[in-house]
Amino acid sequence: MLSCTGKRKMINVSLGIFAYNEEKNIGQLLQAVEEQVLKKVELKEIIVVSSASTDRTDYIVREYEKKDPRIKLIIQNERKGKSSAINLFLKEATGDVLIIESADTIPAKNTIEKLTVPFYDESIGMTGGRPEPINNPKSFIGFAVCMMWHLHHKMAMISPKIGEMASFRNIVKEIPEHSPVDEASIESIITHGGLKLKYVPDAIVHNKGPENVSDFIKQRRRIYTGHLWLQENQDYTVVSQNSGLIIGLTMKELSLNPVKDLKIIFTIFLEIWGRFLGWYDYKILKKIPYKWEISESTKDLSKS
Repeated sequence: MLSCTGKRKMINVSLGIFAYNEEKNIGQLLQAVEEQVLKKVELKEIIVVSSASTDRTDYIVREYEKKDPRIKLIIQNERKGKSSAINLFLKEATGDVLIIESADTIPAKNTIEKLTVPFYDESIGMTGGRPEPINNPKSFIGFAVCMMWHLHHKMAMISPKIGEMASFRNIVKEIPEHSPVDEASIESIITHGGLKLKYVPDAIVHNKGPENVSDFIKQRRRIYTGHLWLQENQDYTVVSQNSGLIIGLTMKELSLNPVKDLKIIFTIFLEIWGRFLGWYDYKILKKIPYKWEISESTKDLSKS
């Protein structure tokens, strides 16, 4: 991206935030976005798509909209799933680079800059940062959540896998509306277009994983169903479907600490069970969870 004088021009970015009843986090997310440290990037617009929210989400966004002209609220009267909301954003966004972020996350102060700078390389089509959960690893479910995202990081260092906050060139016009795995659907479009993915491990985005076993299985079940859908409908397989890689990375986490190793074994069991249920949902029940049931325990990042 060069100007007429041959100098690098500033990259302008459109940020899309997708919300459904996110009153617990949307305010601190918008505050974190406004406080981003930007030197080579211009945050041109912040588009919030609220999908039939029934709490104070829309009111909170409107209060920020009054003070920041970059913020625009789009209200989707019917909740049709995150991919449908992303398509609304894609129609409105005008930046050179687009970033999508769920409203239940918080980016570190330099995350937008770090996600965007790689696009000076014309071969890069999409980037993703490193999700870091705020869950307490001392509890079993907190340990399981932290372990899953740790393995995500290890996998992404070997072969980029994008999750939670994704940045890509403004060349994607729409994604399949019924996709249950929106970032992976965009990965598919980008890679099929001949561009590369890049994982940016120091672009941190804070999230919150489930706080109980029920929500953990619900989340893992939905994600695996989505990856099966992706294989069949977009001819694309994410790196986390590589069983050999997962087993190898997991085995490296085992130690001589019996308490830790027992937690790892239980986490593996939950993941296997979640994948089985996801397989059953997709192959037997023919369910596509593009409009998924919310895991309430993941929604308040002020609590861990």
